[in-house]
Amino acid sequence: MAKVLVLHGPNLNRLGTREPDVYGRITLEELDDRLKRLGREWGLEVTCFQSNVEGELIDRIHAAEDEFDYIILNPGAYTHYSYAIRDAIASVRVPVMEVHLSNVHAREPFRRVSVTAPVCRGQIGGFGILSYEMALYAVQRWVKQSSEPGGEVDAKSH
Repeated sequence: MAKVLVLHGPNLNRLGTREPDVYGRITLEELDDRLKRLGREWGLEVTCFQSNVEGELIDRIHAAEDEFDYIILNPGAYTHYSYAIRDAIASVRVPVMEVHLSNVHAREPFRRVSVTAPVCRGQIGGFGILSYEMALYAVQRWVKQSSEPGGEVDAKSH
């Protein structure tokens, strides 16, 4: 069973109450429960972690290399300026999928630039909690493809 680490960055602990017109009304706990349930249905073991602290997210990315097969990451505002998180992603062999609840490209100009996306396998945003579910689905497809004869997938390529 493939192991997936879902990392939520700053302010995502405020889901459900923080700008619900932008981020929705679902709480972080509800989102995590939903991802774990979907993971079980799709043959994935999902572990979730949230922090408002950049260093804690970096430590989790580093530690994931020995424990997880994939990372789904919502870096929050760190997306736009954290070269430290970008470098952490680039330093591990674990494929990372960047997710965003809102469509960052349709918001303020500073949100349109991601310093982390270039070292991620892909980026999904603008679909609310479905962004996370689509990222988890992509992981499930990578796992399935890599188990098929001749179906090796380079999930780290960027």
